Amino acid sequence: MAELLEVRFKGNRKAFFTWDNPTLPNLGDPVVVAVERGTDLGHVSAVGDSAKKKCGVGCGGCAVAPTVPQELAGKALRVASAEDATAGADLRKSEEDVRHKVTERARAHQLDMKVSDAEWQWDRKKLTVFFTAETRVDFRKLVRDLASHFRARIELRQIGARDEAKRVDGVGRCGRQYCCSSWLPELRPVSLSLAKDQRLSINPQQISGGCGRLLCCLRYEHDFYVSSRKRFPKEGKELRTTVGAEKVLAVDIFRDRVMLRAEDGTTRTVALADLTAETSDSPATAVAEPGVEARVESRAPSPPPRPAPGPAAPAAPAPPPVAEGSAADASQRPKRRRRRHGRRRQGGGGQSPAPTDAPPEEPSA
Repeated sequence: MAELLEVRFKGNRKAFFTWDNPTLPNLGDPVVVAVERGTDLGHVSAVGDSAKKKCGVGCGGCAVAPTVPQELAGKALRVASAEDATAGADLRKSEEDVRHKVTERARAHQLDMKVSDAEWQWDRKKLTVFFTAETRVDFRKLVRDLASHFRARIELRQIGARDEAKRVDGVGRCGRQYCCSSWLPELRPVSLSLAKDQRLSINPQQISGGCGRLLCCLRYEHDFYVSSRKRFPKEGKELRTTVGAEKVLAVDIFRDRVMLRAEDGTTRTVALADLTAETSDSPATAVAEPGVEARVESRAPSPPPRPAPGPAAPAAPAPPPVAEGSAADASQRPKRRRRRHGRRRQGGGGQSPAPTDAPPEEPSA
């Protein structure tokens, strides 16, 4: 049964291939694989069940295209020989000169782009150029120029700043290799809120990596900071301890310490376990935070007391019956709103004559 191999190429590019030979290659061995329109050379990074787990998670897309013959589609052909490995190493050395030539041709065409890297296919039938740009670049003329110069199929691929750092590789501010180039499987977005939750300085020079973007380590360390701070009181909260009312100034999640300030201005640093014991032993622990008013539970008014039992008071005389149609009955009926009917306009000024209470005059004889 065919086994699955994970093969890595230049710039941490990876793809998955099948292996039909019963003798499996070792990790790190160079192998020749079938790719689109030719063959390529890479190194084995995972074999068998480990490769299946990585393939199930997902990758950036298989390097095998439908144009590859069916009998060679997605297959690792053989283990590379010493001559194959030497040819691949010489090809990698020449890629830096290729990058410089592509940069010169891009400047000649007046294209605002930065050529980051160039990668030859092992059989020299395809050349992939990686570049970064702030806007969309029309590089159709550049592709035709490069194809006539290198006599190969040219592919220009625009990448972001993080992908560029992953391909080029380097050393971070911590003194170690970039996480994206060494072990980080995928690049996830990093927002400024992660730095705020970790109480870091919002200074771009302090929290940015070699790519000019926020550090990738802010993402996978965020859960640790959030879970650790849940054990500590919030900064600015007032507590009632054995010393008295104190305010939390700062917390140290690595040493389990809390800095407090009393009402007289004196500060002290105590361990989290000792602070928990002090607050639990105190008779009253203040939980009110600055700027937050205490909530007062509203209670319903108590009913009035019932009168003591005694002789029954004489009943009040009933009101006299009101005759039907009287004025009192009419006052209790709901009043109807009178609708105003529009009046026709008359000649002259178009205004209706003013109403008068005098009776109309009789015509004279």
